[in-house]
Amino acid sequence: MSENIFFKSKIIGVGSYLPERIVTNDDLSKNIDTDDKWISDRTGIKERRIADDSETTSSLGIEAARKAINNAGISKDDIDLIILATATPDNTFPATATSIQAGLGIKNGYAYDVQAVCSGFVFALEIADNSLRLGKSKNALVIGSETFSRILDWKDRSTCVLFGDGAGAVVLQSTDGNSSRGILSNHLHSDGNYKDMLYVDGGPSTSNNVGFLRMDGSGVFKHAVKNISGSILEALEQNNITIDDIDWFIPHQANSRILDAVAKKVGLEREKIIVTVDKHANTSAASIPLALNEAVELGKISEGNIILLAAMGGGFTWGSSLIRW
Repeated sequence: MSENIFFKSKIIGVGSYLPERIVTNDDLSKNIDTDDKWISDRTGIKERRIADDSETTSSLGIEAARKAINNAGISKDDIDLIILATATPDNTFPATATSIQAGLGIKNGYAYDVQAVCSGFVFALEIADNSLRLGKSKNALVIGSETFSRILDWKDRSTCVLFGDGAGAVVLQSTDGNSSRGILSNHLHSDGNYKDMLYVDGGPSTSNNVGFLRMDGSGVFKHAVKNISGSILEALEQNNITIDDIDWFIPHQANSRILDAVAKKVGLEREKIIVTVDKHANTSAASIPLALNEAVELGKISEGNIILLAAMGGGFTWGSSLIRW
């Protein structure tokens, strides 16, 4: 590719994969002190998918990636960049993205992981977008895949009811920079001072165990509303548009109350929000591509629509992406 040509990137394919096992709130109530009403009222979650013992983050990601490539109408051999967003890799190393690369039978290009927890997909999308804009890649596979069920304390009702497993993927393709379609802007942030509000209490450098997820729910809620709203306003300002110009808002699916609070804070119509948290729970880096895929499959998104993605995750990390479909 010539260095004198200006490129941008557009999404040409989407795909997703969910484990077959469905665990409802009533199922959880058989083992912990909770019930459907308690969970639903506080989170909007009704059920989640849980990976079986034979499934891994890479196996979920491979299935989602295959569907995205097929949906894009290109060959797997056209993929020259794979970025996996995950906080639950198969192993400490190598990068789980390379396992997905091998599982897809892709031998060209390069693959690596990005770890920004629930914001991971937005972070990975920006990295792939930059590569395509610079002409370093032509077709990028961006995946969010998680098996959060493996890092949950199933005796802690304040956290174990919130999460699920799954994977979503998109194919990004470089296009003429003058095209109206494509990613318009990305806005990423982090602040490590809030690490103790959402973390896993283990890891290879600090303990002999992987550990369990720990969370200050009220603290995360407050910062999520503030930070996600801020990244939305940042995207609107940079692109000189208003909230009314947004056709669809596809946020990280953590909690329905967070989504409602963000919508109220930025003046967004609730009907414009794609919501899957009731069926998927919080699938971390997989939640946005899972919701995006569902919106596409249901025919909600049309060419020319302005789509806004936004998320916040442990770290804290947060950000948004604005896309013209």
